[in-house]
Amino acid sequence: MLFLKSQNLLSKGMNGFGRSRNSQDHQNTGFSGMSKSLNKMGPIWIKLSNGENHYVKTILASTEPKDDLSYRFLIPWIGDGLLVSKGQKWFRHRRLLTPGFHYDVLKPYVKLMADSAKTMLDKWETHSKSDESFELFEHVSLMTLDSIMKCAFSSNTNCQTVRGGESGTNSYIKAVYELSDLVSVRLRTFPYHSEWIFQLSPHGYKYRKACNVAHSHTEEIIRKRKEALKDEKELGRIQAKRNLDFLDILLCVRDEDQQGLSDEAIRAEVDTFMFEGHDTTASGISWTLYSLACNPEHQQICRDEVISALEGRNTMEWEDLSQIPYTTMCIKESLRLYPPVPGISRKITKPMTFFDGRTVPEGCLVGTSIFGIHRNATVWENPNAFDPLRFLPENSAKRSPHAFVPFSAGPRNCIGQNFAMNEMKVVVAQTLRRYQLTEDPMKKPKMIPRLAFDPLRFLPENSAKRSPHAFVPFSAGPRNCIGQNFAMNEMKVVVAQTLRRYQLTEDPMKKPKMIPRLVLRSLNGIHLKIKPVDLEP
Repeated sequence: MLFLKSQNLLSKGMNGFGRSRNSQDHQNTGFSGMSKSLNKMGPIWIKLSNGENHYVKTILASTEPKDDLSYRFLIPWIGDGLLVSKGQKWFRHRRLLTPGFHYDVLKPYVKLMADSAKTMLDKWETHSKSDESFELFEHVSLMTLDSIMKCAFSSNTNCQTVRGGESGTNSYIKAVYELSDLVSVRLRTFPYHSEWIFQLSPHGYKYRKACNVAHSHTEEIIRKRKEALKDEKELGRIQAKRNLDFLDILLCVRDEDQQGLSDEAIRAEVDTFMFEGHDTTASGISWTLYSLACNPEHQQICRDEVISALEGRNTMEWEDLSQIPYTTMCIKESLRLYPPVPGISRKITKPMTFFDGRTVPEGCLVGTSIFGIHRNATVWENPNAFDPLRFLPENSAKRSPHAFVPFSAGPRNCIGQNFAMNEMKVVVAQTLRRYQLTEDPMKKPKMIPRLAFDPLRFLPENSAKRSPHAFVPFSAGPRNCIGQNFAMNEMKVVVAQTLRRYQLTEDPMKKPKMIPRLVLRSLNGIHLKIKPVDLEP
């Protein structure tokens, strides 16, 4: 199904898409008038959910930038990096950074990932001796952060085992955690969409402070590395001495005019890599482990495969990644059911025409529900069931490549998807090599895509298309609430002044059942029970 959040946008009428004025009315109105109205009324949203693959393909095949509403909350932290940049700047940076994710560069990262995974699994020994379940997302998130620090900076932080340690590094890790959480808080708190309200709030103060810590740390590392590399201008000479990290590549890369990246651009790309590379991967790993805990028959097949591939070893190596096809299929099936980023959105900078001639005008924001696409019953038989055999080569060949897009697709797909898949394979394999996973039936995750909270439903153009009786918090008609304006005024005053003065924290003992956030996670955590695996025949 294609769901349009704003009607009267497609130039050939909207048969099958909901009610609309006829084509003649559209032609009389014209796109010029619509474009002018965009400036007055604000952005118009279109949402693709469970959509035809052809519509999704058109969106993802474009280089249109991310929307300038939700993504703008990230810019003070990650700057104008690959995630949010556009135009020639995005094109140049994408071209310069792509060699940094070549398999020759990724190959030595596998050992670093395996070491970080082993540290986490060593910590789990105490849980394996208990009958109590434990929440694993926090463990996995810290592990992926540890791993990405090694791969990005060649920095061994010991952040999984030591809460203190080198103060600068420790404060940086704390700042990255805080910034990820504060972006989620801002996105789901509608008054915080106002720049001045957010800046005056306690959360805004914490965000600025954490940004300063993160930026100072990154800038200091860049300065020291530039000094260390001042006599080494070629990656090949550096690689002959040691393994390359992401920062080496950013500092040494050159375009056809022998121009590199500015310090500001390098910092933006490092901060973007840190943001995109740890929390989303942790989500993918956690949901994969949960899926296998819920499906013990698939878990055992994966374990047997991993043990056979490792041939008595305890940790994964580069060559092992291609030797675990069934485990890889299970990871993909988990990514289908639980995509770490459940939706993406683009801003249309020029009219976009779909395969059937329908067109959306410049200025629209187009959202794509990856979660909905992955559970489209017309594509996936029994879409809510866990069935890794969907990803057998012969089954995948029958589907559109746009039916499964956990890393997006097209020119603006995730540049680090191979990095992420490698890490997921390493961590899942080593976990299954060591532990048996069991679901805790008393603590089932409550899955919520974090973008469910949508105040844009109440943009003037969206409200205008609905019946006035679709939203009646004060009733309606002659017997509606006579004091509704008084009540709304008071709510605005109290909310604004409260946020100006206090930071609000939920009571962990009395959680609501629904809290929309930014990255797909469990509302109440992901709890598992684990026991050691007996490898003796």
